[in-house]
Amino acid sequence: MTPLIALILAAAPPMAVIDERDVMRDEPVPHGAIGMSTAYRISDAVPQPRTMEFRKRVLHVGAAIGLHPIAHDEVYYVLSGEGVVSSDGVDKPLKPGMAAYLYTGANVGIRQTGKEPLALIISYPVAAK
Repeated sequence: MTPLIALILAAAPPMAVIDERDVMRDEPVPHGAIGMSTAYRISDAVPQPRTMEFRKRVLHVGAAIGLHPIAHDEVYYVLSGEGVVSSDGVDKPLKPGMAAYLYTGANVGIRQTGKEPLALIISYPVAAK
């Protein structure tokens, strides 16, 4: 049997179903602590091993994830509210249904704008160990 066929035939771990209410907590935003947010650390509740991070974060009014370099590609997907995403000095507005695909090596951040909190999904690969 080839390694590829063995991989295909290997049993996958059972699926994990996580209720966001079980992983929700209020905390300062990462990378600069500019305001408060509600974090939903969904992938933290998944049994190990896992290969990706999948999180929901709601930036409260006036909050921002400060600029920080990323060592992996990353996606910010807006569920509700409005914000401005930054990547290497370029700012772009985001609204519900829009995604920002950010590349390895960029210096990135996002800030809430408007009257309502900014809810987004953030996803990226887990760092190789």
